[in-house]
Amino acid sequence: MSKYLLEVAANSVASAVAAQAGGAGRVELCAALELGGLTPSQAVIAMVRERLRIPLYVLIRPRAGDFLYDDDECEAMRRDIETCVGLGCDGVVLGVLDADGEVDMERCYGLIAAAGHLGITFHRAFDLVRDPRRALDDVIALGCERVLTSGGQASALAGAALIREMIGQANGRIAIMPGAGVTADNLTALATATGACEFHASAKRQLASGMRHRPPLLTDMQGGELRSDEEQVRALVQTLRSIR
Repeated sequence: MSKYLLEVAANSVASAVAAQAGGAGRVELCAALELGGLTPSQAVIAMVRERLRIPLYVLIRPRAGDFLYDDDECEAMRRDIETCVGLGCDGVVLGVLDADGEVDMERCYGLIAAAGHLGITFHRAFDLVRDPRRALDDVIALGCERVLTSGGQASALAGAALIREMIGQANGRIAIMPGAGVTADNLTALATATGACEFHASAKRQLASGMRHRPPLLTDMQGGELRSDEEQVRALVQTLRSIR
């Protein structure tokens, strides 16, 4: 059995089902991948939970932009987390920073308390912290299972050196999961450069629109959906299985 695991960022029921069919080990369910991911609707979470046999983690992010949240946004996140608990999800994916680029421990503790027994991934808010080494210790203190990170760079491969350093610092206390720009073509190099065992990818493609009626002045509203692609997922999984 491979020691490696692929998590797929799935933005719909169809994407989640494709991720499972392609051999993913876990799904991170979100909406609006083009915005970096937002919390999906309760209905979508429920439908995906009904259809998946693999672990389901749900992204808890109320809006696009930074990760500095006010009281109302944190209350919305807390309620979304409670929904995930009630629907039988396996975990949630969250992160809150303060204005100085530190992990907001108080707000994060409140959200994690709402999650109860669910697993916790600290998401790519981590890539915006002032001091990743100190932030990693903070995330470990929160009791998170893993950190999703690109190593503070535009892609995980570009940030591989810091990711490897973080894995050494973690020393088994938390998983460090590279994500951003992960493909079957660069996965072996990324695994070798970082020493990571979990990887995060969207494996998405743009579908052609099925609309026959296309008003010529509204072309920006007529593209097909982004969806996780079963064959891309399968290629990523096969690559991981081939790594020695």
